[in-house]
Amino acid sequence: MKKNIAVLAGDGIGPEIINEALKVVKAIEKKFNHCFSYTEAIVGASAIDTVGDPYPEETHKVCMEADAVLFGAIGHPKFDNDPTAKVRPEQGLLRMRKQLGLYANIRPVETFASLVHKSPLRKELVEGANFMCIRELTGGIYFGEKGRADNGDTAFDTCTYSRVEIERILKLAYEYAMKRNKKLTIVDKANVLETSRLWRQVGQEMAPKYPEVDTQYMFVDNAAMQIIQWPKNFDVMVTENMFGDILTDEASVITGSMGLLPSASIGLHTSVFEPIHGSYPQAAGKNIANPLATILSAAMMFEYAFALMDEGALIRKAVEASLEQGFVTEDISKENAKSTSEVGDWIVQYIINA
Repeated sequence: MKKNIAVLAGDGIGPEIINEALKVVKAIEKKFNHCFSYTEAIVGASAIDTVGDPYPEETHKVCMEADAVLFGAIGHPKFDNDPTAKVRPEQGLLRMRKQLGLYANIRPVETFASLVHKSPLRKELVEGANFMCIRELTGGIYFGEKGRADNGDTAFDTCTYSRVEIERILKLAYEYAMKRNKKLTIVDKANVLETSRLWRQVGQEMAPKYPEVDTQYMFVDNAAMQIIQWPKNFDVMVTENMFGDILTDEASVITGSMGLLPSASIGLHTSVFEPIHGSYPQAAGKNIANPLATILSAAMMFEYAFALMDEGALIRKAVEASLEQGFVTEDISKENAKSTSEVGDWIVQYIINA
């Protein structure tokens, strides 16, 4: 199979973790006799420093011409600590999602048997937890009208959703629920927010079209509590942009490390595959960051973008093996911790020998 992959390493630990994922992708390419081309492009703080734009037109062109995008992370403290900055790395990420039409972020949350003891939750709560979070990605408060008034002393951010946006993401969520355990939880704040009332109304209209699916509705504050109390009660969870941003990061602690969770952003054009964590600037250049979430994002790329299930499965098997044998970075085990590149090399060798 021939495919074009856009590589956007980004900022902080992005280049390091992307480098390990690429080593794994190239090992799969060789083992299964595929032919991939790789085109690098700049994004985030590094793009601002280079051309003054966090998502340059040339980068967008590279993404549009690719079959998939492998993405690292963006963000830099010099922007985080400057509330007056007019251009920010995160603006590039939002614009990439909007221009590529990436309306759905898919984040699987599952525990690894060898790491259940690392979870801050009790073993009996998290063992066997396996659910999928689907977050609407191009609407809501992040994209609504925003600004300042009263000489800058009053600020506002507007949350806006259309019926079309909600129907689109709920349809996708129902499709995933049908493929899994036929249970869908729609998370909103319909007791307070008008946008959430529209979400719930649309959900109630669509539910009869999927009679096999057990559709449940849950307020976001209750969902935040139940994710921690009873994570095994969830199968597919769908929610709006900001709620999804917060809940998926909360759910990541179930596994014991945010460095283990991949994601896929899909929609109208090229899909983007990235770890859920940020740029972790404190670790940049130290070769200590966990590359497994990015490597698992590459597995999702094979499965979701290329329909190459055996290739994705082999990567997952390699990651499972590295965890079982304790060949991991310091965020998982400080005893005999391995470097970012050592973990990547180990997984590559596993794939070669499989």
